[in-house]
Amino acid sequence: MPDSQPRSPAKFITFEGGEGVGKSTQVKRLLTRLGHAGIKAVRTREPGGTPKAEAIRSFILQGRSEEWGAGAEAVLFAAARHDHVTQLIAPNLERGNWVLSDRFSDSTRAYQGLTGGVQPLLIDALEELALEGHTPDLTIILDMPPDKAFERVAQRALEDGIPSVADRFEKEDLNWHGRLRAAFLDIAEKNRDRCVVISAEQDAESVAENVWQSVCAHFPEVTRAMTG
Repeated sequence: MPDSQPRSPAKFITFEGGEGVGKSTQVKRLLTRLGHAGIKAVRTREPGGTPKAEAIRSFILQGRSEEWGAGAEAVLFAAARHDHVTQLIAPNLERGNWVLSDRFSDSTRAYQGLTGGVQPLLIDALEELALEGHTPDLTIILDMPPDKAFERVAQRALEDGIPSVADRFEKEDLNWHGRLRAAFLDIAEKNRDRCVVISAEQDAESVAENVWQSVCAHFPEVTRAMTG
């Protein structure tokens, strides 16, 4: 979908991937590193980011929308995303703040579209309504085999002493998550100018360094900010 909005100097970076690949960790690390480079940024997540969107997030992840089907879930995600874009993402970009989001519209394409079977025409229409032209400048897709990702999640839960409770999507079987992984890789292949795939099987420090190098390669102003 073409971007109908003029681009501001601020950048919009999204992180995508399957369950348990470490997106939240990498969003936080990039936020810190941009701060050290003198670039003001905010982090957010989807579904969520605003009070209304967070309410929809809770409804979906508790599994209360599952019986409605993937099409209805796509509509709910679009409603949450529109509020997120208009109330948080667009205002920050207009103020010159970079925005880092843990998931965005590619997740709907992967989860409800390529994995859930929702028709592309509906996905396209919902995206046009929700985004209002605010497409990501860069998307980092963290990639890892699902079985290894869930082993990591279980190990972290054990170390933290907190029982792991699967949400609406985490409870799906490995075959489903394998198709989800393939969906994200398909999105990356079709959007090479915007998407970068980084292996999440590495340790968090190595992943963070790869993310940083990708950001610097896409946005020369980051390097200039560090040396200026």
